[in-house]
Amino acid sequence: MKDKVNAGIIGASGYTGGELMRLLLNHPHVNLEMATSRKLAGQNVSKKHAHLAGLTDLEFEELDPVAVKQRCDVVFLAVPHGSAMDIVPQLIDSDLLIVDLSADYRLDVEEFEKVYGIKHHDPRKVVFGLVELHPEVKGETFVSNPGCYPTGATLAAAPVVNAGLADIAVFDSKSGITGAGVNPSQASHYPNMAENIQPYKLTTHRHRAEIWQELNGLGGLDSVNFTPHVIPAIRGILTTAHLFLNEECSEEDIRQLYDSFYSDCPFVRLVDDIPALGNVRGSNFCDIGFEIDTNSNRLVVISAIDNLVKGASGQAIQNMNLMCGFRETDGLWNAGLAP
Repeated sequence: MKDKVNAGIIGASGYTGGELMRLLLNHPHVNLEMATSRKLAGQNVSKKHAHLAGLTDLEFEELDPVAVKQRCDVVFLAVPHGSAMDIVPQLIDSDLLIVDLSADYRLDVEEFEKVYGIKHHDPRKVVFGLVELHPEVKGETFVSNPGCYPTGATLAAAPVVNAGLADIAVFDSKSGITGAGVNPSQASHYPNMAENIQPYKLTTHRHRAEIWQELNGLGGLDSVNFTPHVIPAIRGILTTAHLFLNEECSEEDIRQLYDSFYSDCPFVRLVDDIPALGNVRGSNFCDIGFEIDTNSNRLVVISAIDNLVKGASGQAIQNMNLMCGFRETDGLWNAGLAP
């Protein structure tokens, strides 16, 4: 294990690229070597990401796979869905460690093509990088980083599903607008977003496939239902999971179940109150709280994450830490930006 690794970011001009740089610049075992952007090549990264001014002199550069393999020990792909599958084959046959933040390798090929409507050019089996469910990340050289909604939803329900205590799961997620990406849209236009909540893709959001894949791998659920909403916040995802229990459980039973399941997971915190986005904003934590509805044997679980950190860039670095043999918490052990 190297004490310090050189890291590169392919597609570094967006929110996840900027967040990767913010976190990696403070990582004790990382030298940020490269940041690519086709449109911004030659510009200082702080011209695009003004919050990084004075912290780095790095300039965006064009993607050159040969240079990536020569100069980097680990590379993060923060490119649009459908793009990573054209880049990975040029990088994979080397000593380079790869963490892909796109959706290209999260699902089985047949499911990916059905959900995303894209022919996959590079079918291969890749570990799904939700560390709390996939500790085998530690021995991998290529990991697919989970989506933001599936991270919060899956962590909320995993202990119950793993114990075989639920048959039906219904997820209602509220996300800050950065989840829609850096390019403005009608949904993110201020008059449409302010003082409003916008449900979208009520039954057809493609992240449902990831939630189903991960929870179905833990136990036999009859159905997984997912509806996302965008809220007038910048960061964060608050997920309400309605888990319909098939046997009676006390609050102590559920607490012990979650404590046991996440006993070796430093970034999952079981809280006594209702989780709040302000307590995880800017951090890699996932806060979880719950309450049992005794009238219907329904377990209501709330999870709170920062969509750009635990839902994207922080989780990618968490994967990198394990792949490189670093401590899982290196560069990420920071409190949320409350209030």
